[in-house]
Amino acid sequence: MKRWLVVTTPLALASIVLASCGAGGASTTAKTRDLVVTPAVRIGLFDALAKFHQLPTKDYVSLAPKMTYYAFDPADDTYYAGAGLVASPHSLQAQIGTQDDGGYQLLTHKRGVATWKIYNDGLGGADGSICPIKIPPSVLAVWNWRPGSCAPPL
Repeated sequence: MKRWLVVTTPLALASIVLASCGAGGASTTAKTRDLVVTPAVRIGLFDALAKFHQLPTKDYVSLAPKMTYYAFDPADDTYYAGAGLVASPHSLQAQIGTQDDGGYQLLTHKRGVATWKIYNDGLGGADGSICPIKIPPSVLAVWNWRPGSCAPPL
């Protein structure tokens, strides 16, 4: 079952401020950029993903190491992210929710829109699985993911 959830985050709100100030406007010569996952971005993704799993943030300890990706594609004026959560050893519900097909999510939000749209990647790396969204080739390239893929390299 494909699920998505729209979540407002401090990061998304900051993009509205930047857009309203004219910062980072898209142009025909702009290129997709791999972005740094700053502490604010990390917190925004963490909070949004915990809410997606319908559990409090205390049920998780961090984003999955070396599995967080973040980019901006000016062609569609969209931020893309990929991340998973590490469950707290004290939360059986979080451990179950992040194992196997619930362990990785893809996120998008348009610049100037204060919400993340979250897609459960499910079995994104498995043969024959179907990605819940089409990640632009330029984003896959800056992330060093395989063309047409839906999950980070193993």
